[in-house]
Amino acid sequence: MSTPSLAGKRVLITGGGSGVGANMALAFAQAGAEVIITGRRLHALEQVAAQHNAIRAIAADVTDEASVQSLFAQAGLVDIVIANAGAAESAPLAKTSLATWQNMLAVNLTGVFLTLREGLKQMQERHWGRLIVVASTAGLKGYAYVAPYAAAKHGTIGLVRSLALEVATKGITVNALCPGFLDTEMTERSIANIMQKTGRSREQALAALASGNPQQRLIQPSEVSSAALWLCAAGSEGINGQALAIAGGEV
Repeated sequence: MSTPSLAGKRVLITGGGSGVGANMALAFAQAGAEVIITGRRLHALEQVAAQHNAIRAIAADVTDEASVQSLFAQAGLVDIVIANAGAAESAPLAKTSLATWQNMLAVNLTGVFLTLREGLKQMQERHWGRLIVVASTAGLKGYAYVAPYAAAKHGTIGLVRSLALEVATKGITVNALCPGFLDTEMTERSIANIMQKTGRSREQALAALASGNPQQRLIQPSEVSSAALWLCAAGSEGINGQALAIAGGEV
């Protein structure tokens, strides 16, 4: 697939300081877009922004309403919003604290709501826009020991499907991308957690995560970026309210 030209488009990506967010920032900048990346760690954002002159960094906390509103005010009018910020913790449900539950919902669900809401406010008067959520296969199925994370990701899918119906006649589309385990820093933390709790080697822990993918591998961030670019290209106008699994056939 050839890279679409997004010249003249402004893209805002949350969680842009690492992993999929950083990869998408570079992919969209290379496609000609102006890119704003955000997250809580300004230094990490600036390291990504230094890789392309079309990328600008603005620190913000997606769980804080005032911070998200300030972010959009600083960014200016945006055409494409990608709610990518997320976090994961694992534990048996019986040992999961209320604080952990609330944190998983705040980052993975409330943060998406605030991001999409502010993006939508800017787009609906101009009758064109793309709202994309980076969710997870955990939004499509259950996984043991990550119930709060999976519940939040299921919530984002419901949010996407509902909002897609609200904007269906307004030139705006809303979709979710649902990758399986990714070759990113977040998965490295999962590997370390498995090693610590089970005594497995790194290779064994990695194999355990990859085994859920019928292709027996981790998903590359570039695969998610390619799907996001496609959703913003001409010809994708009819893709709305979808949760697209990028998982080798897992779901």
